[in-house]
Amino acid sequence: MSPRPVSLKGRALRMLSRREHTRTELERKLGPHETQAGELAQVLDDLQAKGFISEARVVESLVNQRAARFGLARLRQEMQQKGVSDQAQQEALATLKASEPERARVVWEKKFGAPPQTDQERARQIRYLMSRGFAAEVVRKLVRA
Repeated sequence: MSPRPVSLKGRALRMLSRREHTRTELERKLGPHETQAGELAQVLDDLQAKGFISEARVVESLVNQRAARFGLARLRQEMQQKGVSDQAQQEALATLKASEPERARVVWEKKFGAPPQTDQERARQIRYLMSRGFAAEVVRKLVRA
C-alpha cells in the first residue's frame, strides 16, 4: 500500500507550520507539485483569506530574527528574495535605520572586540561588516573610532 500523496494545501500548511512564508515563496516552492492549472492560486487565496499567509508576519519574523546580526542592505536583500512588497520593506527598514550604528557596533565588538592595528586588519573588519549588510558610512565611522 503506497502512501497517499499530500495535497497542495497540506504541503502549504506544513511549510507554514515551520515558519512564516510569503505568497511568492509558496508559489515558487509548491509550483512543481501543482497538477491542475489554477489549483495552487486557489489554495493560496484560501489560505490568505483565512490569515495563514501574512506578509506583515513574514517581515516581523525576519526583523526579529535577523536585525541584531545584519544591516539594512542584507535585510532588504532577504526581503526581496522572499517576495516582500517594496512598501512593506520600506516601512520595516525605516524603523531600523536609526539603530544601525548601534547594531553594527555590537556585531563588531562580538567579532573583533579591539580596534584594528594594521591596514590589513582594518580592511578585514570593514569587509566583514560590509558583508553583513551594514552601510559603508556606518562601517567607516565604527572602524575609524
